[in-house]
Amino acid sequence: MTETVSPPENPTPPGKRRFPWPRGLSARLLLFTAFVVTVAGLFALPPTLAAYEEQWLLDRVRAGELASTIAESDPELRVSDAVAAQMFDQAGAVTVAVQVDGARRLVLPPKAPMATPYLVDLRRQNPGSWIAAPFFTLTSPPGSMVRVMAEPRFRKAEFVEVVLPDAPLKALLVGYFWRLAGITIFVAGLAGFFVYLFLNIFLVRPMQRITRAMEQFRADPDDPEARIVVSKRRDEIGRAELELDRMQTDLLTALASKARLAALGEAVAKINHDLRNMLTSAQMASDRLAALGDPKVAQALPRLERALDRAITLASDVMAYGKSKEPAPVARPVPLRAALDSAAEDSGLTPGGVALETVIDPREQVLADPDQLHRILTNLLRNAREAVEGAPDRGGKGRVFVELHRGDGVSILRLSDDGPGVPARAQANLFQPFVGSVRRGGTGLGLAIARELAQGHGGDLVLVETGPGGSVFDLSLAGVPEPLPEAAVVSTPSGDAAS
Repeated sequence: MTETVSPPENPTPPGKRRFPWPRGLSARLLLFTAFVVTVAGLFALPPTLAAYEEQWLLDRVRAGELASTIAESDPELRVSDAVAAQMFDQAGAVTVAVQVDGARRLVLPPKAPMATPYLVDLRRQNPGSWIAAPFFTLTSPPGSMVRVMAEPRFRKAEFVEVVLPDAPLKALLVGYFWRLAGITIFVAGLAGFFVYLFLNIFLVRPMQRITRAMEQFRADPDDPEARIVVSKRRDEIGRAELELDRMQTDLLTALASKARLAALGEAVAKINHDLRNMLTSAQMASDRLAALGDPKVAQALPRLERALDRAITLASDVMAYGKSKEPAPVARPVPLRAALDSAAEDSGLTPGGVALETVIDPREQVLADPDQLHRILTNLLRNAREAVEGAPDRGGKGRVFVELHRGDGVSILRLSDDGPGVPARAQANLFQPFVGSVRRGGTGLGLAIARELAQGHGGDLVLVETGPGGSVFDLSLAGVPEPLPEAAVVSTPSGDAAS
């Protein structure tokens, strides 16, 4: 049986966090939503600033282009001082130039020497330089000049070029940045709030409800308020609620069964105490009857003794299964043939009734705890004998054939009987205590105990096949020990082929 280990009453507290971090899912979701929306807004700032700068520069170029058309309308291709001043005020340009047929012509010459400008060519910009342009402008030295080139719109030319100070653009970019940042934060906060509200309603709150139901159920499974109320949702949350409801139902059933078994165990312990006294008295009476020498008593006495032995064995099995845990097996090489002979004798197998037959060499050994191996074999052989004796047309005669197979570090003991087989109704719970009994009045403990002991040896006990011709069980045990030397084998009266 598996021993249940209770959790420690005072669990070790978690270590202190280096950075404070909210524990609740709702608070974490709020922070995560705000972070994601803010980052998304920040990603939108650079292209917006780049588009604003591009449009501002393009407006200056268009103003310079119009200035060039006015200049060319003068017959002498000169611009008066009044017109030049007006164009300068509109375009904010220091110089304006156009290139036609490969010849660059300065339409608006500079009034004073100026610093070397940096170039912004609006005709061909890749995405990287386009996004980086505003930040280059904002970080340029004070008093810098920018040279802007663009394709013409109002005249035929190869390009229009203006040179202007970037200080007005820099001031506009700073102001536009703060306005845009404020709008972005407001929109991000509003969008984040609605996203958080949606996720909180449809995800966080249902998860909190599931978590509270689990905590309440763990604290008090009998509390009706601890049962989860399954909603009509068909998504993963609905599936989680449905599975939790099923799990709680299964656990309540298991707890009720465990309580009934515990009560049964207490009752059996009391009955077993009184039963032992009764059986002791019955054994003493049978001894006195045996001393009488009456032939009729001598004829009936073996049946009485067998009944008493079965009653004692049944009481011992029930109490043995009621233990909290089987002792760990102390495995060592055990001669298998001798172990089978001993178990057959204790199981009531006889040559005139249900006989044990085997072709196992007396030197063969298995790795097992001798006492536990005896219990396993006794339970299996007794079950086989009772199955054969329970067949109405067999007259209490039959056989149990045992053979040994080796392979992959495992010893497999195959036991076959010629009984009526395991009924279909008993096969599903064959190895379950108290429910896996095949015969009327049985407890179903024999196979349950045998399988538990086999699994404790690193093996297993399985039903291979069953039917009207009999049943076949495989008992596997870990390990393949070496056979005994020939000189160490003690001959048995059963011979080499059958016992």
